[in-house]
Amino acid sequence: MDVIAMTRELGKAIQADERYAAYTAARRANDDDMALQGLIGRLNILQMSYQNESEKETPDQAKLEKWDADFRGVYAEVMLNENMRAYQEKKQELDDLMSYIVNLLNLCVNGADSETAEPQPNDGEGCTGSCSSCGGCG
Repeated sequence: MDVIAMTRELGKAIQADERYAAYTAARRANDDDMALQGLIGRLNILQMSYQNESEKETPDQAKLEKWDADFRGVYAEVMLNENMRAYQEKKQELDDLMSYIVNLLNLCVNGADSETAEPQPNDGEGCTGSCSSCGGCG
């Protein structure tokens, strides 16, 4: 089996993992929460209004301050939403899994024994997945 085929198998295994299923269910609950979607829509409008005003030659500071305060208030509401909190938790669990996998692959690419390599919590800290912006792995 070649590397690409094995990667596809890894992709299937990730999609079969309980963390992926929990993330997908939480994302779906977020998408179906109309109150939450309304808040997110309001955030987008506030952000666009702020951006449009700030790009003017002489922006109205009072408008910017109001939109900033409104944005912070709506954002706090979004983050208190039960579905959003569950989504954030499940997304973090999936992100942690993916980070572990990427860090393990980086160790192997850098010569570690693939049977025993074990990423440490600080391996790839802040890893973007792009080696071109990296200072090096552990």
